[in-house]
Amino acid sequence: MNDFELKDLGDGRFALSGELSFANADQVLQVGASAFRHHDRVELDLSGVERADSAGLALLLEWKAGARRRKTSIRYESLPEGLLAIARLTDVDGLL
Repeated sequence: MNDFELKDLGDGRFALSGELSFANADQVLQVGASAFRHHDRVELDLSGVERADSAGLALLLEWKAGARRRKTSIRYESLPEGLLAIARLTDVDGLL
């Protein structure tokens, strides 16, 4: 059973819901990388993320870095306040 869901909304738009944590970060990373690789531009709605920790933040940063390496873009929408707080605390909020 997955504790997250990545929905393809079409035209490079996706919605992620559930949990982003140490328990599933590697799995979410792989699922997202596979789904995003066919798009030059990705918009990811995170409003459905119910719980996230620092591994979730690292995951988002890795997706950004991967997009940069492929010369594509990824934009996050509706970042959960908890993730933003961790990003601010670690001074990486500007990277998101």
